Amino acid sequence: MGKKVKTSRKGKKAWRANISMEDIHDYFEKSTKDALSGGSLASVPTESLFFIDKSKDLSVKRKIEKKREKVLRVDSVLKKNPFVEAVPSSKQKDSKKKKKEALKAKDVVVQDVPKDDSTPDSGMVPLWGNQGQQSGKARQACKQSIIPAVEVEPPGCSYNPSFESHQDSLAQAVAEEMQKVYKNELGPQPVPLTVMGEVIDEDDKYFMEADDGSDDEMNEENLSEKEDTLTEKRPSKTRRVTRVELNKRARRKELQRKEAEAKRAKELSEDIDTLPDILQEIAKEDEEKQKKHLRRVIAKQERLKACPPRLGKYKFQPAPPQVLLSEELTGSLRKLKGCATLARDRFKSLEKRGLIPPSAKTGRK
Repeated sequence: MGKKVKTSRKGKKAWRANISMEDIHDYFEKSTKDALSGGSLASVPTESLFFIDKSKDLSVKRKIEKKREKVLRVDSVLKKNPFVEAVPSSKQKDSKKKKKEALKAKDVVVQDVPKDDSTPDSGMVPLWGNQGQQSGKARQACKQSIIPAVEVEPPGCSYNPSFESHQDSLAQAVAEEMQKVYKNELGPQPVPLTVMGEVIDEDDKYFMEADDGSDDEMNEENLSEKEDTLTEKRPSKTRRVTRVELNKRARRKELQRKEAEAKRAKELSEDIDTLPDILQEIAKEDEEKQKKHLRRVIAKQERLKACPPRLGKYKFQPAPPQVLLSEELTGSLRKLKGCATLARDRFKSLEKRGLIPPSAKTGRK
């Protein structure tokens, strides 16, 4: 750019022509605009310029809710279809009590977990669940078996037992085997499928059927003859009852009624006199019932210790006791004969505790 041309300022007329008036014009324009808009903002106090907006913008809220309502295709596939009914076998048949407990547990979980406003309210549930959040359904506790997982054998079953304990274990094993033998020999015989006998010819069958028919006819004839004789012996006319006999019957009935009432009153008075004895008898009966109930409970527990409840088609057959014979006793663990019964023992333990149903014996093919 070149140098600015210098102008002359000798007279008043030249001074007015060469001085810039832009600042003055801008000020006047700004003052007119402020007057038209309501005044200058510099003179307005700060409280009137700024305020807290407490009103709700409904349009923005509707836009946000509309955006949240949108569900992706992958999420809509996982949602439950209201028009498709569930399979009947998959529905749990819980009692009312269990349903109430599940609802209570669910309410407790919902109250404990704070609601997160940042997550969209689309009705979707996380597939793997939140960590530390419990499920609403009450978990059913499994019954613990009375029988221990590992049972300790008697001391006579050891590889180096004492003489008395070894003889006791042997006697018990022999008694169990003999009991099985006696049960097979003396038990009830099964019903035979076929009955042994001679073959009957067709002619003999015909004669047997004819004999059966004649006997029936003879019986019917004898019955009809007896009925005829009874009807002949019956009197043809009924005797008229007089007034005297009717009075006698009425007096007899009244006397019997009074005797019955007197007898009942006498029994009642005797019962009242023997009331302490009756109370003692009732107390004895209650005590006997309690003892009987206790014996049943103990017997049931002993029965459950011996064998589990019936689970499947076959009954539980306990394994024979692992007792060494007298000639097999060596007294040393190194000389003990090997026996692969560990897996069978664990399998029998599972069956005895009722964890798996017993199976039939299958031989090797």
